[in-house]
Amino acid sequence: MGKVRLPFGGWAWLATRHAQVKQLLRHPGFSSDQYRPGFPVLNPLPPQQEDATGLFIFMDGEAHSRLRRMLTAEFMIKNIRRIEPLIEETVVDTLERMRAGGPPADLMSDFALPVPSMTISHLLGVPYSDHEFFQEHSRAIMDRNSGPAEVQAALGALSQLLGELIRHKRTSPGDDLLSRLVADRVVPGELREDELLSMAQLLLVAGHETTANMIGLSALALLEHPETLDALRKDPALAPNVVEELLRYLTVVRTGLPRLAMEDVEIDGHLIRAGEGVVAMLSLANRDALTFPDPEVFDPARQEAHRHMAFGFGLHQCVGQPLARAELRIALVELARRFPGLRSLTTLADVPKRHMAVTFGIGELPVTW
Repeated sequence: MGKVRLPFGGWAWLATRHAQVKQLLRHPGFSSDQYRPGFPVLNPLPPQQEDATGLFIFMDGEAHSRLRRMLTAEFMIKNIRRIEPLIEETVVDTLERMRAGGPPADLMSDFALPVPSMTISHLLGVPYSDHEFFQEHSRAIMDRNSGPAEVQAALGALSQLLGELIRHKRTSPGDDLLSRLVADRVVPGELREDELLSMAQLLLVAGHETTANMIGLSALALLEHPETLDALRKDPALAPNVVEELLRYLTVVRTGLPRLAMEDVEIDGHLIRAGEGVVAMLSLANRDALTFPDPEVFDPARQEAHRHMAFGFGLHQCVGQPLARAELRIALVELARRFPGLRSLTTLADVPKRHMAVTFGIGELPVTW
């Protein structure tokens, strides 16, 4: 653990060990508010939005807990299991459309992108006819090449779309998350409409971009390890542990989680003083040999794979992780089952990567079968 220079000036501590990251992310003495003076900024920040009051991942304490509690029940494992038939139907339909249109096909645009897009659209109650619109704008928001003005324009476009949708659900509710939050929280006065708007924006972008990148990267990893694809085809019960190892091995959040010390805190023997920034490197923690023997090896039978921190850790760990796991598991099992002859059309090392995205991924994955 040491200090590094930040891309936009200043210095911050870098936590890279599994134990360090775990200790850091569960400690109450660190803030996630990116607009606090001294916060370790890793990506260009758009101007602070006064109405972005539902972006609970950048909040601390009770403000964060209040909004997160409103979503916890929706993403509980038992509720995700209830929608698994819908996820499976979405995956199967998408794969069959890909089969009908190919070969060859681009596994990213034909499969990895549409599956989470359709799933989160259905869950939130966003018409799928708008998926290309929000897919385009969410990618702009999550691209570190985007300037503040471009990010602000994308946020504004999504806000307009979601604001109209939320108002519509006041009078025409459906069986979806936004309708339930309007009826159960907004109407009784527990949640303001602007809070729901920014909360929906967060779920829409995060629920699509991260899972799409994980599906694409996982398919790439399994093409590099065809014996695992064969094993999944023969025994789908292997999928949960394969998914955990893929989450550890790939870790799409490569830039790390920044935090600001609000008090003097000792992490792994290092004194971090109030006002100093820290960056928790999830990807390096998930390759820590002290926790994961032979960490550079993809081992689908790894017993300690579930100890990964691909979803973060502590109070701010990803609220939607049960949904992401279900989508990834179902997507990979059906891909293996329905395309036994799947192979890449290019050298896997040459597949274009999205190095400048907030969540790492690949640009395209041309395949045949």
